[in-house]
Order: sequence, then structure tokens, then C-alpha cells
Amino acid sequence: MMPLGQQLARRKPIVFQRQHREGEELARNLGTFQLMMFGVGATIGTGIFFVLSEAIPLAGPAVIISFLLAALAAGLSALCYAEMASAIPVSGSSYSFSYHALGEGAAVLVGGCVLLEYGVAVSAVAVGWSGYFNELLGHLFGWQLPPELSHSFVPGDDGVATGGIVNLPAIVLVIMCMLLLIRGASESATINAIMVLIKLGVLTMFIVIGFSAFQADHFDNFFGQAAGISGAAGVIFFSFIGLDAVATASEEVKNPQKAIPRALLGALAIVTGFYVLVCIAGLAAQPVAWFGTPEAGEAGLAKIMELVTGMPIWATILSAGAVISVFSVTLVTLYGQTRILFSISRDGMVSKKFLQVSPKYGTPVFNTVVVSILVALVAGFVPSDYLWDSVSFGTLVAFSVVALSLMVLRRRNPELERPFKVPFYPVVPILTIVVCVYVLTSLRPITWVICVSWLALVFVFYLLYGRRHATLSHYVSEEEISEPIHPEDER
Repeated sequence: MMPLGQQLARRKPIVFQRQHREGEELARNLGTFQLMMFGVGATIGTGIFFVLSEAIPLAGPAVIISFLLAALAAGLSALCYAEMASAIPVSGSSYSFSYHALGEGAAVLVGGCVLLEYGVAVSAVAVGWSGYFNELLGHLFGWQLPPELSHSFVPGDDGVATGGIVNLPAIVLVIMCMLLLIRGASESATINAIMVLIKLGVLTMFIVIGFSAFQADHFDNFFGQAAGISGAAGVIFFSFIGLDAVATASEEVKNPQKAIPRALLGALAIVTGFYVLVCIAGLAAQPVAWFGTPEAGEAGLAKIMELVTGMPIWATILSAGAVISVFSVTLVTLYGQTRILFSISRDGMVSKKFLQVSPKYGTPVFNTVVVSILVALVAGFVPSDYLWDSVSFGTLVAFSVVALSLMVLRRRNPELERPFKVPFYPVVPILTIVVCVYVLTSLRPITWVICVSWLALVFVFYLLYGRRHATLSHYVSEEEISEPIHPEDER
């Protein structure tokens, strides 16, 4: 066997095949608009509907700067993703980019990060969705699911008992998304686009009503909690996971070299605008101290609507919008998880069963079912308090690696066709890494312990399984390690 150091350093050649290998074909039927809605669907809803109660107590009114800081890092990263995805339009996103640019060792760790990022994100969002679903039940029917069926038995990070047994709505949500994804990416994308348009309409309504109750004194002592700006940015940053989700869809996109950069930048612009406006509207309507209360932690935006208008109907509408909105977040994020695992399986790092595609649906059914079951179990039994920061960790690492991969490939493969190029190179990728590392350092020590421990387990699995089964260890032709992009369709 090849020495470990040499194996960790070997890179996957950049070779594209014209046809898929039998049984590994993903249907290519997504357009630019659908892809952009994928990005918006994976982000808007997550940060805004849940994270304000986590971020505002840390930074106070200056949380607006935290959102802009997170958006800056995401924007710089989006430019890097756009170039990499246009040059290497394959499934796997940051994992695949790092395998081509940095080598197998980096790819293993990045793959571990993005699997953690997506898996934990789906679970966290599903838990949050449960709160809005219960709130909607209360508004519509005057009753809610009991705590035993809507909360995990595990206490939150405040140590207070929840009185719960299992978060049943969170589990049901993941299963519903699983069934949609099995049916096909195109069907899922169409449903997601509809849900995204609904959520944007609902959030626009919240912005208008929030500004109607504007209280300037809520912004007094704006920098009083400035020390918490970077920490809040770290909490918020997971909200931009949708950018990575766009790139994971490369193999199912028509003309990915043009569509992916457009979708990335368009999604970022929409997301940032709505995030900042909703954040300002929320602070305008309620003082900073309110966001640290239990009332704000569950269905917080709906509570604000009810407090401002004094009319439950508005809170009902927003709760319904949140239920629809967060459904789309869960759907797209779960999709991203399955496609990352699909790509890792193609490279032999995990069982080839995760690579099998259903002839009937054109989707990786086994992959989707296994991932969904694991995610559903986490959502049902782990409070979201323990999940948010882990998502940020994976996202920040992925963004940093993509920027580094871009610089390496610029130097190592200058001849590679790049339909989109990062402006102001190398300033943009360097700034991306600096900002991401800065936000990473602000995450809680327990987050580092959890995430580093997870990566250690991933590396051990690689030593025991992936090292021996990696496709690069035994391929006989470049076709075996090439990736399908259908260049004949890229007109």
C-alpha cells in the first residue's frame, strides 16, 4: 500500500466524462431560477426565524453589524464558489474542490465538515420548525401538542428540563422532505420555489409591520455589547449554508458553468437584503432584553407580530409562513447532505450503496433514506441549542477551503477553463480566509471540542475503510475517477 503521507497528498485529476456510468446518473433538469431559489430556500428562514433570539442577546443592536459581517464572509465566499463551480461543475461542492486542489487528506476532513454542517443544520432547523408548527396549531385550533411530543427529553444548554420525550413534529418534517427528494430534484425544486416566494411575501409583511412600530430608543447604546459582535456573527453564519447547497447541485443543473455563478450571487443578494431588513424591523418593534426571554426563543417573529398589532391573525399568518418557509430550508439542506455523500461514495470513501441511483426516480434512494433516518433521530432527541454553532463551524471551514483551493488551482492549473473569474484576485480569496478564520475563533470552546472530536472519528474511519477503498487506490483508467458533466449539453 502507498505510504500514508503520499496517499493523503494525492489529488484527484480534473477529468470530465461525457456520459455517466450505469447506475450513477443524476437527472440534469435544474435551471438558473430553480437553483437560485434553492439557495434562497436553504438560507432565508433558518437565520431569521430562529437565530435572532440567539444572536441579539450577544451583540445587542449591533447584531446588525454581525449580520453584515456574516454576509461579507458569505459574499466573498460566494465569489470563490462561483469560480470553482464554473471551472469544476461536479457534485460534491467544497469536498470535490478540495480533492482536486489540495489532496485526499484535505478532502476527507472537508467531507467530514460538510457532512456535519448539513446533517446538523437539517436537525436544528427541523427542531425550530416544530416550535412554529405548534404555534400555528394554537392559532388555528386553540390547542397544541403536549411538551412530551414536541420537545426532546434532553435539557437545553441552560440546564432547564423541557418536560419532553421526543420532538415528533421535527421527525415528521424530515420524513416528508425525504419522500419529496426520493421523487426527484426537479419536483423538489419546483415545490421549493413556490415555498420561497411565499416566505418572501410573509417576511415583507413582517418588515412593514415591524417598521410601523419603530422605537428609536431600542437602538440606544448601539455598541454597548460590541464584544459580542463576532460571537453573534458566528452563530448567524450557519444561515448562509444555502450557498454551498447551490454548488452541490452542479450535476443536476442545465449549463452549470453559467447557471451556478448567477444563482450564487443572486441568492446572496436576496438573502442579505431580507436578513438585514427583518433584523432591523425586529429590533425596531421590541427591545433587546425581550429577545433573551423564553417567549422570543420559540416562534419569536410571530410573537412580535402579535405584540405589535394586538391581533392574533397576523401572528397566525406569519406562523403559517414560517412553517412553509422552514420546510423549504429543511428540504434543500437535506438535499445537499445526500449529494455530498453521493460524491464521497463515488470516490470510494464510503460504501458504494450510497452511490446507487433508482432507475425509476433518478435519485439516490438508499442514500436519502439512511441520511434522513439519522437526521430525524437527532432532530427528535437533541435540542437545537447544541446544534447551531456546529453548523457554523462546518460552513466556515468549507468556505475557507474553497478559497484556498481556488488559489492553488490558479497556480497549478492556469489553463483550466473558468467561465467566471473572481475579481480583484488574490485579494478576495485571501480576505475570505481571514474573515472566516476570525469568525471561527469566536465560536465557543465546546463547539471546537465537539467538531474536532467528530473530525478525529472521520479520520479514523478513513484509515480503517476509506484508505483501502478509495477509487484513486485502484483505478485503471481516468474514466473511473472522472466526473460526469455532460459537456455536450453545456451550450
